[in-house]
Amino acid sequence: MSSKSSQCTDLESCFEGLGVARFAVAEACPVDEEERLRFASWIKEGCHGEMGYLERHLSLRADPSSVLEGVRSVVSCAVPYPSPLGLPPGRSAIAAYALGDDYHEVVRDILSDVALRIREKFGGATRVCVDTAPLPERYWAVRSGLGFTGLNGHLIIPGLGSFFFLGEILSTARLLMTEKTEDTRRECRRCLRCVKSCPAGALRGDGSVDARRCLSYLTIEYRGEFPPHTDLHGHLYGCDVCGAVCPYNREAPFQPVSPRLLPRESLLRLSVEEAAEMDQKQFSAMFSRSAVKRTKVAGLNRNARALLGSFRSDDAPGDGGVCGEDGGK
Repeated sequence: MSSKSSQCTDLESCFEGLGVARFAVAEACPVDEEERLRFASWIKEGCHGEMGYLERHLSLRADPSSVLEGVRSVVSCAVPYPSPLGLPPGRSAIAAYALGDDYHEVVRDILSDVALRIREKFGGATRVCVDTAPLPERYWAVRSGLGFTGLNGHLIIPGLGSFFFLGEILSTARLLMTEKTEDTRRECRRCLRCVKSCPAGALRGDGSVDARRCLSYLTIEYRGEFPPHTDLHGHLYGCDVCGAVCPYNREAPFQPVSPRLLPRESLLRLSVEEAAEMDQKQFSAMFSRSAVKRTKVAGLNRNARALLGSFRSDDAPGDGGVCGEDGGK
C-alpha cells in the first residue's frame, strides 16, 4: 500500500463509528479575494441584519491561522440530523434541526473524538469549530470538495442533501487533501424551487440570503418586537422550507443520526398557545440543552404571539412581507 493510500485509510479510520456522514480536507491558506469581497459586499448591503458580530471579525475570517496558529489542514465534516420530510404532520413549528439536543454540543463532542484520533495518528495540534469561530464554513466545505452551495445558501452534498450540520477540525498536521471527483463537482440545478418557495422572499437568487427577511433570522436572532403586519408564515422557531423543496434532499436516502439529535416528544407536541404563555421556569425545563434556548423565553413568547395574531386576523392588511413597510429591502 502506498503512503498516500495508507494516510487516506488512517484518516478515514478516525471517523469510524462517530456519526460523521462525510468529510473532506483542504489545505489551510488565506481565503481568496473573491470570497472576501463577496462577504464584505453582503455586509455592506446590511443583509446580516442585527448580527453585528459578523462584521466585527472580517479580518479573522480571512485566514484560518487566526483561529489556530500554524494550521495546515481544514477538515470539513457533515453530521446529519433528521430530515423534516420524515417528521410527523401537525408537529410544532420548530425547525427540524432544533428538535433534539443543541447541535453545538453534539457536533463538538463528536468532532472532539475525531480530533483526538487525528492527533494520535498524525500528531500536531487541533481545534474544533462548530458555528462559533470566525471561520467561513461553507467556503471551506466547497474548497475541500465536500459539496457545493445551492441558491438557498445551503451546502449541498450529492447523495446526502443539506440536512446536516457543518463542523470543522483545524489541524497543524499536513493531512492528505481530498481529491475532487466528478460527483463533488456537481452544482445546484438552479431549478429555483427554493427561491420561489421561500415564504418571506429572503433568497436573492444568487446563493445569498437577506437575513432581514429570513424567518430563521427573525425568529431566532432578531431582538425586540416585530414591526406591524409581520408574517411568520406559521413558523415558531426557524424554517425548513427552502431545504424541504430542494430535489437533492427529496432524493437523499435515509441517514442514521446521533440519538442526541432525534426529536424530543415534548418539542413535537408543543403548541403555539403554550409557547405564548411559557414562563422562564417552563422554558428552562423544556429547552435545557436545546438550540431553542438561543431565542430566550421573551423571543419565543414574541414569536408565538405573532403567530396567534396572524391566525386570528388572516385578512389583516399588509403586503405579505416579513418586515412591514420596510419589507427587508
